[in-house]
Amino acid sequence: MAAVLAGCGGAHQRGAPPPTQVGYVTLTAQPVTLRAELPGRTTASLMSDVRPQVSGIIKARLFVEGAQVKAGQVLYQIDPAPYQAAYDQARADLENAEAAVGSAALKDERYADLRKIEGVSKQDADDAAAAHTQAVATVALKKAALATARINLDYTQVRAPISGRIGISAVTPGALVTANQDTALATIRSLDPIYVDVTQSSAQILELRRQLAAGGRPGGTRVGLKLEDGSQYPLPGVLKFQEVAVDESTGTVTLRAEFPNPKDVLLPGMFVRAEVEEGVEPHGIMAPQQGVTRDDRGNATALVVGPDDKVQQRTLEIGVNEGSAWRVIRGLSAGDRLIVEGTGKVRAGDQVKPVPVTLDSAATVPAAAQPAQAH
Repeated sequence: MAAVLAGCGGAHQRGAPPPTQVGYVTLTAQPVTLRAELPGRTTASLMSDVRPQVSGIIKARLFVEGAQVKAGQVLYQIDPAPYQAAYDQARADLENAEAAVGSAALKDERYADLRKIEGVSKQDADDAAAAHTQAVATVALKKAALATARINLDYTQVRAPISGRIGISAVTPGALVTANQDTALATIRSLDPIYVDVTQSSAQILELRRQLAAGGRPGGTRVGLKLEDGSQYPLPGVLKFQEVAVDESTGTVTLRAEFPNPKDVLLPGMFVRAEVEEGVEPHGIMAPQQGVTRDDRGNATALVVGPDDKVQQRTLEIGVNEGSAWRVIRGLSAGDRLIVEGTGKVRAGDQVKPVPVTLDSAATVPAAAQPAQAH
């Protein structure tokens, strides 16, 4: 019996394993830049459709499709012959009216002198004065007609309304165009600078305002940009404005940023992601990625060492990642001991032996475990 009891006692001692050793880092509050990565599309800073303002036959196209054009550059030539004839007629009418003014002025002057000595009737003098006035008005009318004819003649040269890159021409020489037609002859887009319109949910904006009200500092206006292939656009942009209303169908607000585009890398309609610095949270929490996992529902979770060295599980709300760490919005606080090594060996409620670790670019192990491994 003594031997049996001794054997049972040894088995009981072997059945009580020591607490599992885990590595942890102590979280501290620090200033954290509040960044948002928002989807959006590029749009031209200026865009103008080229339309004729007079009707006629296109005689020539004077630009290369896809080329850079300047404001005022002649793009199309409409047959000017009928408009040149109308201008010449208007000019002749003006010369005729100006000649009539001279004759009417002399007659008005003579009749005025004769009226003083009662050489003509008052009615004849009044008629001469009225004829003079009418002749002067006719000259003004003919001048306006000549100006209209000159404008229409100038409009036979269809010019670029803005500077930018011109697209495909919708017509060729020989085509008939009409004044102010619905179909544009071509479209010009100014690509430098270029706008990026991004959307942000109204809930995110409310959260940002709450953080700023709690002591945060507003961010700057500089904006970064990621292209469709994931590469970083090399030139920074500037946040220009935020829309004053929420889109009822999507619950989002539009923000517009402006980017320099000297090499035309950005084209209108491209899908991009803008990196906006919205503010600075003075007491933010950054959690190493090693200590953050996802549950079956996709929620971010973390394991921390409680005051009694027992494991506690926390459900987190996280923001965007900054390098190798997540910004924690809710779920962790300064002073929490976040488990970053051995998370797969323990679960909530387990008694553990916590060992502080220092994280670097290489894989970290608890300092206390290194001698045992060397041994």
